[in-house]
Amino acid sequence: MQTSSRRRWTIVGIVAAVLIVVVVGGPFAYIHFFSGSTPAKLSISNGSASGTTTTLGHATAPLDGTWKVSSGSQAGYRVSEILFGQSATAVGRTSSVTGQMVIAANQVTSATFTVDMTTVHSNRSERDSQFQGRIMNTAQFPHATFTTSAPITLSPVPANGVLVHPTATGKLTLHGVTNSVTVPLSARRTGNVIQVSGSIPVTFADYQINNPSAAGVVTTQDHGTVEFLLNFTPA
Repeated sequence: MQTSSRRRWTIVGIVAAVLIVVVVGGPFAYIHFFSGSTPAKLSISNGSASGTTTTLGHATAPLDGTWKVSSGSQAGYRVSEILFGQSATAVGRTSSVTGQMVIAANQVTSATFTVDMTTVHSNRSERDSQFQGRIMNTAQFPHATFTTSAPITLSPVPANGVLVHPTATGKLTLHGVTNSVTVPLSARRTGNVIQVSGSIPVTFADYQINNPSAAGVVTTQDHGTVEFLLNFTPA
């Protein structure tokens, strides 16, 4: 009788252990092994956009003038989340970015860029469906835009290949809501390409964005980050 009882408890223990592995280990394995690594933050240093070179080209175009957002530019979001009980980072990106900046008299006198939010994708189709639908409602608000509200001083003008860290003040329009923001930037001219990267903290409520959390599946913080890496070439 005691042997039979022990056997039953052993079976129960094995089943419980298997369930723990499935419930906890399964999501962990999926998030950390099968869903791919989390993309690094968009920045000039990681060289994830075209135009980044290790050998500096000669800067033949004059600095003053109009510069347009060119190929290789990217923008997107980064949000910390708890997915099936495991910590993860949601990252969505797009290369559908347009815009320009105007430089005159050692200043960026104006700059703007627009992101096509309908083309933002992550590594999970379920997340993308929620992003495009109830979270960002991209059918009604298809674009996000940043526009400077004050000049950015470039004095002294940095030499070719030198990384600088100016600050931009401007207006961010997201989900149909516009707020004033201050954005620390990194910028470098390499030949005839000016790269600019930065990130903007976003509190969802400030832009009337529904919290991305989904009951029983994913829980997020009440904020995230808009990040971008832009390649500007002479217009």
